[in-house]
Amino acid sequence: MAACVLVFAAPAFAAAPAKPARLGLCAACHGETGMAQIPGAPNLAGQKLDYLREALKQYRDGRRNVPLMRAAIGPVSDADLDELARWYSAQTPQPQGNP
Repeated sequence: MAACVLVFAAPAFAAAPAKPARLGLCAACHGETGMAQIPGAPNLAGQKLDYLREALKQYRDGRRNVPLMRAAIGPVSDADLDELARWYSAQTPQPQGNP
């Protein structure tokens, strides 16, 4: 029985991802915790990891034709993109007030 409890509790004790070294430029628009800082930028907090990872690769590779994102991402490695995706997917979305 105790083993069963530990198995279900394990995800709660999982370490939060380390803050990515390349977070700065992303945070300018999307916020450090994934809550958008400028109008029109989407919130990334809590998005699915696989979705974020694939979207970042598509921006980097030009499969999503958004010049601003392609310029912001630049020639980053898959490992850097994975760090960013893990960071934002692990953040908790915050309610936003009405302007």
